[in-house]
Amino acid sequence: QVQLVESGGGLVQAGGSLRLSCAASKNAFSINDMGWYRQVPGKQRELVATITSGGSTKYADSVKGRFTISRDNAKNTVYLQMNSLKPEDTANYYCNAVVGMANREYLYWGQGTQVTVSS
Repeated sequence: QVQLVESGGGLVQAGGSLRLSCAASKNAFSINDMGWYRQVPGKQRELVATITSGGSTKYADSVKGRFTISRDNAKNTVYLQMNSLKPEDTANYYCNAVVGMANREYLYWGQGTQVTVSS
């Protein structure tokens, strides 16, 4: 069982910043891609940002220039620095990790952390 523990969500005013963290349990597996997704009621879960094990990143157009994804492989942790937050960024944010075990890849999700941006 792989656990992804998220932290850093909360309430912030528009224009403010938050940093989300997601730490994977340190078990006998390798972590490949990691990412952040978000979801609001009535909508599909959408990509926010992803980062490969080599550090290549991808961002949703809506967050480019404002959010930065990074990772610390030694700590099995992925971060999402969110600046210039807007009310439309309000969502439940989920981290994920693609892990390699027994020559297979598996996708795991964190429990979600709520981000609320007030106007």
